[in-house]
Amino acid sequence: MITYKSRRNKFKKSLQILRKALQGEEHDYTQGSIPTAVFLLAVPMILELSLESVFAVVDMFFVGKLGANAIATVGLTESVITLVYSVAIGLSTAATAVVARRIGEKEPEKAAQAGGQAILLAIFITVIISVSGMVFAGEILSLMGASEEVVREGAVFTRIMFGGSLVIILLFLINGIFRGAGDAAMAMKSLWIASGVNIILCPVFIHFFGLKGAAIATVTGRSAGVLYQCYHLFRGDGLLKFTLKYFIPRPETLRTIIHLSWPAAFQFVITSGSWIFLIRLIAETGGTSASAGSQIAFRNLMFFILPAWGMSNAAATLVGQNLGAKHIQRAEKSVFLIAKYNVIFMSMVTILFVFFARPIISIFTSDPDVLDFGIQAMRIIGAGFIFYGIGMVMIQALNGAGDTRTPTIINFFGFWMFQIPLAYLLTHLTGLGVTGAMIAIPAAESLIALIALYFFRKGSWKKIEV
Repeated sequence: MITYKSRRNKFKKSLQILRKALQGEEHDYTQGSIPTAVFLLAVPMILELSLESVFAVVDMFFVGKLGANAIATVGLTESVITLVYSVAIGLSTAATAVVARRIGEKEPEKAAQAGGQAILLAIFITVIISVSGMVFAGEILSLMGASEEVVREGAVFTRIMFGGSLVIILLFLINGIFRGAGDAAMAMKSLWIASGVNIILCPVFIHFFGLKGAAIATVTGRSAGVLYQCYHLFRGDGLLKFTLKYFIPRPETLRTIIHLSWPAAFQFVITSGSWIFLIRLIAETGGTSASAGSQIAFRNLMFFILPAWGMSNAAATLVGQNLGAKHIQRAEKSVFLIAKYNVIFMSMVTILFVFFARPIISIFTSDPDVLDFGIQAMRIIGAGFIFYGIGMVMIQALNGAGDTRTPTIINFFGFWMFQIPLAYLLTHLTGLGVTGAMIAIPAAESLIALIALYFFRKGSWKKIEV
C-alpha cells in the first residue's frame, strides 16, 4: 500500500531531478537509472526546442498580418535556408557524436578539442553560403516559384537571413557540443535567450521595418544566443573548457569531423531538398493561397515536431556516451525507452492536428482560401505523427553512434526515391492537386520510420568507431 509519506518522498525526488535537469548539474549518464538519465537530458532538450518552436509560430503570427505575399516570402526563404540548417545540423551531429564518445571515455580535453575543430570548419563553410545567398537572393525566390511581387517585396528578407548564416550555424553547432557533453541545460538556456530576444524584437521590428524587420530580429536573437554560448565555452565552469589552442587546425580531428558531418549534413540536405520540391509543387499547383496555407501548417508542424526532436537528441547523447563507456546494452535500452515516450507524445499531437485544425489555423489567417488549404494540410500531415516520433529517435540514435551514413541512405531512399515521385504522381496524374503533395508527406515519413527501426534493431551501429 502506498502511504502519504512515500508519495511525498517520491514527489520530492522528482522535483530534485527536475531541478538538476534545469540547472545543468554534472551527471554521469553511463551509470545509474536509465529513466533518470533520459529525464535529465530530455527535459532541457525538449524545453530548448519548445521555445524555438514557439518563436516559429509567433513569427508567423506577426508576419501573417502583412498578408499572403509576406507569408509566402518567409516560407519560400526558409525552405531554401534549410540548406543552411542542414550544414549546421550536420556539423552539430558530428560534434555531438565525437564529443559524447570522448566524454564517455572520460577524455574531456579531447572532447573540447573536437568541438573547437568543428567550429573552425563551420566558419570556413559559412563564408561561402552567406555570400552566395546575399548576392542571389532575388534569383533564389524566383527559382522557388515566387511571383514577381513576392520577389520584389521579399528579396531583402532573404538577403538578411542568408547574411546571418554564421550565427544560425554556430547556434546549432555549439549546442550540439554542449549536448554531446551532457550539458543539455546550457544548450537550452542559449536557445532560450536566442528565441526570447526574437520573440520580443519580432513585433517591434516588423512594426517599424516591415518584413525585413522579422529577419533583423531573427539574426539579432541568434547572435545573442551565440554570445552567451561563447562566454560559457571560454569563461564558464562546465565540463568543457575551451582555449584558443583548440582552434589551431588539427588535420586528424578535422578529417574525423568531416567524415561524420558530410553524411549527416547530406541527410538533412536530402530532407530539405524534398521539402523544397514539395513547397514549389504546392506553389505551382495551388498558387499563393495554397503556399501560404501550407506554410502556416508547416510552422505548426514544427511547433510540435521540435519538442519531439529534443527528446530524440537525448538518444544521440546517451548512445554516444554509453558506447564510449562500452555499455552497449544500456545504449540500446535508452533508445527504446525514448521511442516509447515519443510515441505517447506524438499520439496526443495527432488528435490535436486532426480534430482541432480549424481553430488552430484560424489564429493565423482569416483569408478563407488560405484557411482551407491550411486545415487540409494540418489534417493530412497529422496522420503520420506517430511514425515521425519513432523515425526521428532511430535516426538520431544511429547518428549519435557515429553511423551517419545509414540515415543518409534511408533519407535518400525515403525522400528522393519515394516521396518526391509519389508527390508528383499524385499531384499531376490523379487530379488530387495540392492534396496529393500533402499525402506524400506522412506516407514517406512512415516508410522511413520502419526502415530506420529495422537498421537500429540490426545492431551494426554497435561496432562503429569514432
